[in-house]
Amino acid sequence: MTLSSMRVSSMCRLAVCTLFIFCGVVAMAAPPASGYHLVKKVPLGKAAGGAEYFDYITVDADARRIYVSHGSEFKILDADNFSVLGTISGLKRCHGVALVPELGKGFITDGEAASVVVFDLKTLKKTGEIKSYPDTDAILYDPASKLIFTFNGDSKNSTIIDPAKETVVKALDLGGAPEQAVPDGNGIVYDNIAETNEVAVIDTKSLTVRSRWKVSPAGEPVAIALDREHGRLFSAGRGPAMLVMLDVDSGKVLQSLPISEGVDSNVFDPDSGMVFSSSRAGKIHVFHEDSADKLSAVETINTEYGAKTMAIDPKTHNLFLSTSDFGPAGAKGKRPAISGTAHLLIYGK
Repeated sequence: MTLSSMRVSSMCRLAVCTLFIFCGVVAMAAPPASGYHLVKKVPLGKAAGGAEYFDYITVDADARRIYVSHGSEFKILDADNFSVLGTISGLKRCHGVALVPELGKGFITDGEAASVVVFDLKTLKKTGEIKSYPDTDAILYDPASKLIFTFNGDSKNSTIIDPAKETVVKALDLGGAPEQAVPDGNGIVYDNIAETNEVAVIDTKSLTVRSRWKVSPAGEPVAIALDREHGRLFSAGRGPAMLVMLDVDSGKVLQSLPISEGVDSNVFDPDSGMVFSSSRAGKIHVFHEDSADKLSAVETINTEYGAKTMAIDPKTHNLFLSTSDFGPAGAKGKRPAISGTAHLLIYGK
C-alpha cells in the first residue's frame, strides 16, 4: 500500500468513527419514547338524564380504585382489572372527588347543585351534603392542613371544608375564575386562575392567597401538575395553548412549549420524569424532564376526540382518560356527545 492510500484509508476510518460518535451523542441526547398505547376501552353506560358529560378522574392507588366523573353520577372501577365496582348516583352535574382515607370519607363536587356530597369509601353510599357555591368544580384534600378545598368557577372562590366535622371553615376569594389545583403536601396549594392568566399560591394554614404568578406566554391556565422533588410546576393553558414550567420558589416561568387546543389535564410521573398533557383535540402531549430547567418533547399520542380529562396510576403508570362518541359539528363548530357512549380509555406500556 502506498503512503498516499494509507493516508486516505486513515482519513476514512477517522470519518466513520466520528460519524458513529456523533450518532451516539444524538441518540443519548434524544428523550426516550414513552411506549404508551391503548390497552383497553371500558364502556361507562348511560348516565341518568342521558346527557353525556365527564370531568375529573381520580386514582386511589392504595385502594386500587378509579373514580370517574360521568354526568349525574360517579363510576368507580377496579384499577387492576378495570371492572365497574359501583356507582354513586343522584347527582346533578358532578366534577371531581377528594378522598380522605383516614376518615373513610369521600367528597364529590356537584356544580349544578352548588354543593359537596359526602360518601362512605367502603359502601359508596352518600352520607351527607355540604352547601357550597355555584359552579363548585375542582376539589382536593390538603394533608398538611387536613382541609378540603373546592374551586368554584363562576363564584371565583374556594370553599374550605373541615372533612371531619363536614362544615365550611371559610370561603376564600380567589380574584378570578379558578380551575384545577394541586397541593405540595407541606401547606401550599397551587391553583390556576384562568380568568387572570395566573397561578394563585394558597397558604393552607393562614387560608390566604400569598402570591400570584403570571403564566405568560400561556393563557387561560386550566391544567396543573407538580414535581415536588425538584420544585417544578407544570401549568397548561388554552389561549394561547401552551405548557409552561414554573419554579415554585420564585414563580418564574422557566420554559414554555406548544400543545393542542382544549387542554384540560396535566399529570407528572416522578418515576419516569414524564409530563403528560391531554386535550379535547384527542392528543396526549408527552414531555420529559431532562433536568430541573429543561423539558423535551417526546411524542404526541393520538387518543380520541373529547378525551381531555386524565389521571395516572402511580403504581402501574397506566393513564386513564374519559370521553364519548360525538356527532358531526353543528353551526357553531361544536360536536355533540352521543348519549350512552361514554367510555374510559386506558393507556399503558
